Amino acid sequence: MLNSPEECETSPTSPLAERLRPTTLDDYVGQEHLVGKDAVLRKMIEGGNISSFILWGPPGVGKTTLAKIISHKLERPFYTLSAVNAGVKDVREIIEKSKSRSLFTKSRPILFIDEIHRFSKSQQDALLGAVEDGTITLIGATTENPSFEVITPLLSRCQVYILKSLEVEDLDKLTKRALNEDLILKERDISISENEALFRFSGGDARKLLNIIELIFSSFSREEKIVITNKLVTEKLQENIALYDKNGEQHYDIISAFIKSIRGSDPNAAIYWMARMISGGEDPLFIARRMIILASEDIGLANPNALLLANACFESVSKIGMPESRIILSHTAIYLATSTKSNSAYMAIDEALAEIEKSGFKAVPLHLRNAPTKLMKNIGYGQDYKYAHSYEGNFTDLEFLPESMSGRKFYNPANNPREREIRSLLERLWEKYEY
Repeated sequence: MLNSPEECETSPTSPLAERLRPTTLDDYVGQEHLVGKDAVLRKMIEGGNISSFILWGPPGVGKTTLAKIISHKLERPFYTLSAVNAGVKDVREIIEKSKSRSLFTKSRPILFIDEIHRFSKSQQDALLGAVEDGTITLIGATTENPSFEVITPLLSRCQVYILKSLEVEDLDKLTKRALNEDLILKERDISISENEALFRFSGGDARKLLNIIELIFSSFSREEKIVITNKLVTEKLQENIALYDKNGEQHYDIISAFIKSIRGSDPNAAIYWMARMISGGEDPLFIARRMIILASEDIGLANPNALLLANACFESVSKIGMPESRIILSHTAIYLATSTKSNSAYMAIDEALAEIEKSGFKAVPLHLRNAPTKLMKNIGYGQDYKYAHSYEGNFTDLEFLPESMSGRKFYNPANNPREREIRSLLERLWEKYEY
């Protein structure tokens, strides 16, 4: 599975996204924090000193493209594997080839693994020794959090770089490049009068953006003038939804519909969208992980058991596997959909983070500071602190926020039975917060 730049040449029949795939960093769009001037990955690539790393980000933001740019830039053997169809045998074959090459050259081969989150533990274990002893340099690409999907020993030997969804400026640059530089599109009379729908439907995904442009282009005859408007984009996507989704492009749209159905307390819609994902081969752990997040974000303190059940679902699915796990997933989705809802915990942490963004880091009051040494005690650390358990009801009215923020309220209990109890308690304890 050795790939060279010559083997990756595109043809006029290749998809637009493939025809426009850049081969140099100067043509690469987006991810300035990684490949902009003096950024870490640009320095690494231009210096030719590549260490093992994992690229984590949503689809269509340039993970595979970066790997291919490295294959063009560096004069080193470059192997690629897709975790969808590769096994331990394929990994070991490449490792053996790399060891054989090392007898004749000092250039360390690079192994690019797309969708590395789909590699099993045994497949990742097979990589570990070769990465550790330098037989290969690993570049992994994943849309899933590596903390969950990559084994700890392998993760500790790789730097993780986070790629972001493309900004409007990036999408605009890609659109102009497609219309002005693509050998096929530049020969046609195509203009854009409105780009809001084009960018909105792409969702920061370069591949999706270019697929939409190609879909619109292919629906007109060669002689017709094409003016891209919001209405045109919407109509063409509705007419050609199957074509638009032929490569699983709606992965994030369907999980979004699933989450919103649970949030909206509709178990029937939730089960339908879950069935769509299961029938399409979605990783059941991806579904379970999203329900853990929802249990805290959308149900939270209204029903603390929701988080426990969602976490138990994830653990059970990881042990049981499919097809039986579909029952566990259904059980959890219905429970979450029919549970009382509250986003108060989610709102509280976001409001606190916004306050920090606005007012910066405030000093910890002296009476709340730890005082492990005599010097710290002498200068007032821990002085006047009141131990709650020494007071009636295990409570004493003490200031726990920085003085300038006294009375600043971040948590607002929602209107559900559980949080009405919480509000009553806080109202009794804390007059200054005006609950």
